[in-house]
Amino acid sequence: MKKKTLILPCTMDDFNEITRDIVDFWGSDRTLYLHHPYLVYEFGNTAFVIKEKGQVIAYLFGFFSQTESVAYVHLLGVRESCQRQGYGQMLYEHFINIAKQKGIKKLKAITTPTNFKSVSFHKNKIGMTLLGQPDSNGINVVKNYSGIDKDRVVFLKEIK
Repeated sequence: MKKKTLILPCTMDDFNEITRDIVDFWGSDRTLYLHHPYLVYEFGNTAFVIKEKGQVIAYLFGFFSQTESVAYVHLLGVRESCQRQGYGQMLYEHFINIAKQKGIKKLKAITTPTNFKSVSFHKNKIGMTLLGQPDSNGINVVKNYSGIDKDRVVFLKEIK
């Protein structure tokens, strides 16, 4: 029998552990600049972790748009040793349920066009649609989404 996985609010101690161990989650420190304490201080009600034996093994930092009815996932990380066990999906489901309770109708996330693992996860596991037009690799991107010459894969999903 599989034990119930507990999803907890992210604390600053959890955040500091995540940033200290960033390579364990992402394989490099390439996303460290996207991790900022305001994700806990200002959006702590949508910052979640899953722990095992006192260690953060997965996290999701999200927030709700101020301009439209959209729940946005800013970062989702799972320690590489814990990937492919459903933790990312569990965190997404938890976030979606909270968004539904607030009457939010859409879910959004972005990634870089070269992050094939993220593209596959969001498309195949979360059921999100890729907006935009195909790039040279055939992956839909939104041109200049993150600034001039910074195309991004923009995922969208209706939530009911």
